[in-house]
Amino acid sequence: MIYTITFNPAVDYIIYADKINTGSVNRAVKEEIYFGGKGINVSLVLAELGIPSKALGFVAGFTGDAIEKGVTCDNVTTDFVHLDKGFSRINVKIKSDIETELNGRGPEIPQEKTEEFFRKLNKIRDNDTVVLAGSVPSSLPSDIYEKILDRIGDKKIKVVVDAEKELMLNVLKYKPFLVKPNNFELGEMFGVKLRSTDDVVKYASKLKKMGAMNVLVSMAADGSVLLDENGRTHIFGAYQGDVKNSVGAGDSMVAGFIAGCECGDFEYALKLGTAAGAATAFSEGLAKRNDIFRLFEQL
Repeated sequence: MIYTITFNPAVDYIIYADKINTGSVNRAVKEEIYFGGKGINVSLVLAELGIPSKALGFVAGFTGDAIEKGVTCDNVTTDFVHLDKGFSRINVKIKSDIETELNGRGPEIPQEKTEEFFRKLNKIRDNDTVVLAGSVPSSLPSDIYEKILDRIGDKKIKVVVDAEKELMLNVLKYKPFLVKPNNFELGEMFGVKLRSTDDVVKYASKLKKMGAMNVLVSMAADGSVLLDENGRTHIFGAYQGDVKNSVGAGDSMVAGFIAGCECGDFEYALKLGTAAGAATAFSEGLAKRNDIFRLFEQL
């Protein structure tokens, strides 16, 4: 089983308007609602690719109910911890002449609910995959990624990490199966600006030396790089298309890569991951199966 963890899932409310006039009433010309968070995005794209997963994390209030029902309708199994107070966050994005975002804070997570979450980790078994993705709410311990890996460290589990600088660096000692920074995040980890694919390969190799088994780096319009556990370097170019959406493209790449590892080698996994990331970038929402495989055949 593949488990994805999203500590602070959200309802993403997207509003399209011709023009926004501050200080007055504005009206939308189109509205969209998506249910997400990095781990949930991975689960949703895995479902499109026919790979089952279980989404873990915390939900609260009427928005939490909507998130749970929404992802379940999209064929994702959930095992969320339900909080007694507050509500899961709402992220508002206004698309007009200027794009504006306002992201909610999310509910407080008390200690007893954190302990309930850790008990759910006892269900994880050998040969399962655990995806740790996204930031950590202020009400959770800043080292919760490490606490999770300590908890499941006695099992033979593939760990995938897609997170911010310190969160990722701090888990390398656990030898995760895969880490996926983008090229900007990779540069920030080492305090450098990466100017070429050779630079990306150089610093991705440092992450391998620090413990990562496989390092996948997304580079937006410049494609992607994979340094695999067999010592091979794979470089794929980017797809050409009309970029409509950057939200969830990296999560989609992670999902495609995991799905590819289920049924092929690392080169196949990179190709499928790159196709899934591009399919999301070229869509209003997350990638759909037909779009992923249409692009896959083109690469």
